[in-house]
Amino acid sequence: MDEMLFSQMEAWAPTGDMGHDLSPMGMFMAADIVVKAVMIGLVLAFLVTWTVWLFKTLELAGSLARSRRALARVSSARTLADARDALGGRGTVARLVAAAEEELNQSEGLAAAGIKERAESRLVRLEAAAARRITQGTGVLATIGSTAPFVGLFGTVWGIMNSFIGIAETQTTNLAVVAPGIAEALLATALGLVAAIPAVVIYNHFTRRIAAYRALLGDSSAAILRLLGRDLDRAPTPAYAIAAE
Repeated sequence: MDEMLFSQMEAWAPTGDMGHDLSPMGMFMAADIVVKAVMIGLVLAFLVTWTVWLFKTLELAGSLARSRRALARVSSARTLADARDALGGRGTVARLVAAAEEELNQSEGLAAAGIKERAESRLVRLEAAAARRITQGTGVLATIGSTAPFVGLFGTVWGIMNSFIGIAETQTTNLAVVAPGIAEALLATALGLVAAIPAVVIYNHFTRRIAAYRALLGDSSAAILRLLGRDLDRAPTPAYAIAAE
């Protein structure tokens, strides 16, 4: 009985010639080629996430600061010409002012209501184009956040499947043989979470910042339309309008 118990304990104990490096790098080097490819892809996704974070943070910070300054200048201007001179022709808000002035010049002598409607249409399209530009690069964060856990899970399933195949081939349940393969497989899931969690958090943060930027553009467009209305009210009434009255 003692000999049988001793032999069972010996079977479950790690043997001296089966040492494994269970550090992350060691497990990566020992993993199957498919699991290695999954891990490399997840590490690249992690690097892409933080690269996008760096560039978009700088871009959004600059755009928000410029838009706030531009809104303050437009709000304090008396005419579209004053707003144009205050902005100096730089930035998205300056393009909005230029579009309103262009519509005013092209519609000289026409009814004020039609001018306002056409100018508003131009401003809406420019706002939409600016919003598309500022959101470029954030879609990859949403993709990484939604797919990285599943990619990591695929690597884990593949690695565990290989571990069970190894168990069947060696015909042993020795933990020293089974555990390293399972640990290598689980590393893929861990990397998937490491790639996905920051991507989701950063994407949500950028979504809020982009919404603030779009709100600033909307406020700027409203201020520009007010300036346009004042300019139209100051302009002399067209002769055809007087005749119609």
